[in-house]
Amino acid sequence: MARSPSGDSLIERVVRILEAFDPDTPALTIGELAARADLPSSTTSRLVEQLVAHGLLRRDDERRVRVGVRLWELASRASPTLALRQVAMPFMEDIQAVVGHHTQLGVLDGREVLFLERLSARGAVINLTKVAGRLPLHASSGGLVLLAHAPRPLREAVLAAPLRPFTPATVTDPETVRRLLADIRHQGHALCAGFIDPAATGIAVPVRDPLGRVMAALSVVVPNDPDAWTHIGVLRTAARGLERALRAPRAP
Repeated sequence: MARSPSGDSLIERVVRILEAFDPDTPALTIGELAARADLPSSTTSRLVEQLVAHGLLRRDDERRVRVGVRLWELASRASPTLALRQVAMPFMEDIQAVVGHHTQLGVLDGREVLFLERLSARGAVINLTKVAGRLPLHASSGGLVLLAHAPRPLREAVLAAPLRPFTPATVTDPETVRRLLADIRHQGHALCAGFIDPAATGIAVPVRDPLGRVMAALSVVVPNDPDAWTHIGVLRTAARGLERALRAPRAP
């Protein structure tokens, strides 16, 4: 495979270009894209033109570069998360009808929680979560549920790294997080008041696959008030329903 003078393969350079986009910056100029991908502008321009020709990227009316619909199409065809999202959606809608703020579904990806879906109501409490967005495992309710049930080497690796505080309430002491994870495994839920924003509380429960392994976290984000804990019951009920649906045979 062709490599650049720096030793990067063509695939590595393309991946760096695609990874430059995020929910907060969906459009970039060639210069911005080159800086984010750490590539020469000439290389970036050449690769972008090829990706645009295949529909993986596109140019908007201002000639800025955006992710193309073709990339979404290809990624969605055989996504391992697509079936989970489809089965979970009716249960998330039921939760949302009761809670009325935010309902979301997240899975473990590396050392972060990756959010597959989010339902929100108009006028709901602040929430930093975005579909296809990520948050650190230690800072979010869904992330803590996933971390609590993750393999021990991953837990220790996360706790050995710096834990970023979002607010004064974010737990960043490794030993305190370790005790919090033990409580989550024992109680079956995580309740994080003000961890991401002082006005919001995140609550999450695990979703288990047919073999009993935690495969996802079902969560809500509600106002940070003394009644936040009352939403735990509806989350648990929905998670049990989702687990039964995942065990049921589905038509091809």
